[in-house]
Amino acid sequence: MTPGPGERPRILFVAEAVTLAHAVRLLVLARSLAPEHYELHFASARFDDLAFRGTTFRRWPIGSLPPERFLRSVDTGSRLFDEATLAGYVEDDLGVLRAVRPHLVVGDFRLSLAVSAPLAGVPYAALMNAHWSPYAPGRLPIPEVPLVRALGPRLAGLFFRAVEPLVSAHFARPLNRLRRRHGLPALGGLRHTNTWGDWTLYADTPGLVPTRELPTHHRYLGPVLWSPALAVPEWWDRVPADRPKVYVTLGSSGPADRLGDIVGALARQPVEVLVATAGRGGDLPALPNVWSAPYLPGQEAAGRSALVVCNGGSATAYQALADGVPVLGICSNMDQFMTMGCIERAGAGVGLRAGRADAGAVEATSRRLLAQDSWRAAARRIADEFRRYDADVLFPEFVRGAGA
Repeated sequence: MTPGPGERPRILFVAEAVTLAHAVRLLVLARSLAPEHYELHFASARFDDLAFRGTTFRRWPIGSLPPERFLRSVDTGSRLFDEATLAGYVEDDLGVLRAVRPHLVVGDFRLSLAVSAPLAGVPYAALMNAHWSPYAPGRLPIPEVPLVRALGPRLAGLFFRAVEPLVSAHFARPLNRLRRRHGLPALGGLRHTNTWGDWTLYADTPGLVPTRELPTHHRYLGPVLWSPALAVPEWWDRVPADRPKVYVTLGSSGPADRLGDIVGALARQPVEVLVATAGRGGDLPALPNVWSAPYLPGQEAAGRSALVVCNGGSATAYQALADGVPVLGICSNMDQFMTMGCIERAGAGVGLRAGRADAGAVEATSRRLLAQDSWRAAARRIADEFRRYDADVLFPEFVRGAGA
């Protein structure tokens, strides 16, 4: 769909709002487009006040799973979306697509757009991390699910590798059934359903997350970084400047029940521990080198630290790497394991399985990451590549090239 003479191209962003990360990545991309040149629309089930404050694009409410249900599915290893849920999503998508009549729709983990965008005849660009690409090497990792807790990671991993194609097909089946119901061909396994679009945009760089024989309609944008515009807490300038700092945040999907133990293990070292609790995790150790607040400006906290401890997801891990800071990821879900797998292969961090990340493991691993310069050197190399892939430049270039 091409804009008419004198018509501003209409761009619709559609976020799967099960976590804030999917919405704010699209928010960053939307803000990279000049509003005088584009008519911008945003569809989401939730519009976080902090993130969306001051935006002027038209907002469209759509349905989405409650985050609690999504996290429960992740924890149990069950399907995130069944066919009925995706069918409801398609109806919501179509309502917005017909009202906006966009020249381009951009989605982040809104799998239903693989049905609704073709039905509406709207070109679709899917934003996803490159480790999900069908062209990325490596196998799917087993997440922290009941099978791991029952058999242990080694035995569970061996079983998972044997049945991985069946698992991939199982998770892809609801979307593939829905596409066939609407006369569209099935897409393949989980990697294909997670990344399908007329274009696929990777929020990564090829050095950190390499792919092979990438088709021309797949391209790297670079990391899409967002940090809330927060005032720093009153203690910010009182943190001693003569000791290394460790920034800890487990976000909305990390193992909050481990936060106190993690912070305690870090605080036994000659460091200052900066903690963003997100209102989760109960009481923290009352120690003079522990500084906490419900939320911190993540990019600033990462930038002043020697190590970042997070849930392993790309949102915080990439904030750390952008400042050349190594990462310790306490991983639970598949996406977190895949992110940390790439960071480990690059030598810029270590991922620990949440079920095995006791105080001893966290202390030993963090000591190693803080003591050896090689981790920071690798993180700095990634930071250099991040600077060469600027999503604020590459996304507008993509939109112009896509004809919108």
